[in-house]
Parts: sequence; structure tokens; C-alpha cells
Amino acid sequence: MISDDVVEKQFVCDLSKCKGGCCEVGDAGAPLTEEELTTIGEVYEKIKPYLSAPAILEIERKGKIVFNPEFGWVTPTLGSDKEICVYGRKDKDGIIKCAFEEAYNNGEISWKKPISCHLYPIVVRKGTQGDYDRVNYEPREILCSPGCELGKKLKMPVYVFLKEALIRKYGEEFFNTLDISAKLHQASMENEESKK
Repeated sequence: MISDDVVEKQFVCDLSKCKGGCCEVGDAGAPLTEEELTTIGEVYEKIKPYLSAPAILEIERKGKIVFNPEFGWVTPTLGSDKEICVYGRKDKDGIIKCAFEEAYNNGEISWKKPISCHLYPIVVRKGTQGDYDRVNYEPREILCSPGCELGKKLKMPVYVFLKEALIRKYGEEFFNTLDISAKLHQASMENEESKK
């Protein structure tokens, strides 16, 4: 089930303004899929050089993944549950960089980062009845406002901005179908608007 906001709203991350705050602000670390629990263990030694010393100590203390009663398996955070993900660190400009993504971009690992991070500000939750996903657009009101403004300026729909992540999660056929549906939906909305 895909929220209309995913195709109607516009968004483009503005890292220079939000500084990657989604890696730091929240109730827990990044939610992980079952497959990712194994993947993190497999790539850990390769991403370790990208981690801060406090992060390595915290991972040694808590583990590479932790269980949160509300969110299930998540990445650990430094200190309390409301601090930076252990796999993130701030660069000289204060922008949080992901160790997984840095190692991926440097060709050291073939896995980019947790899919929940890659999809954000789309949030996926399992359906309450039946085997389906609920796909919603959930930007943080203050933190993501620069991304919402940039998206409007560039006229970039959320689903188009997150094309790579959506294809990674659901496949190319899904994305192409979503794209066709979104364009038909947009045309229908414009048609209704012109009748007013």
C-alpha cells in the first residue's frame, strides 16, 4: 500500500543544510532487515577504518546490532538511544557520513547501507493484516524542511528522488509500474483542477 504522498509530494535531500541529521535524530538506530543482520557482520572489518574510536568501543560493548523492543533489530547508537548511529561520523563540515556508504563508494563493499536509511524519508512498515508493506512518506518536520523546499524548487517527486532505493527494495518492474501510476494520478489531478 503506497501513500499518495509518495507520488504527490516533492523532496530532495539537502545535506548542506540538514547535515545528515536523520542518522542522529530519532528514537533508535536504523531498522534492519533479517538479511542485513548477517551482512553487517560480513562487512564490519572493511568498514571499521571509517568508524570513530568511540563508535568502535560502543560496538565492542553493545554489539554490531541491537534489539529495540519497539523497532526490532537496529544499528546501535552512541550513548543513549537518541544519539548518532555508531556507523555514522561527522566530517569537517559537520555532515554525518555513513561508514557503509563510504566503503561502498570506494568499491570496498557491494552493500550500500541499510535499506531503511536508503529509502528515507520513505518509511516502510509491515501491514497489520496480511503479507504486504505500507509505504509512507514521513519527513521530519524541522530536520527535513530544507529537503522539502529543495524538492519543490526542483519539482522532484519523492518516488523519483528515491528511484534507486525503491528499485533496490522492490525491483525495476515495481518502480516502472509506480511511475506509470504516478503520472496517471498526476494527470487526473490536473484534469480535476482544470474543471474547477
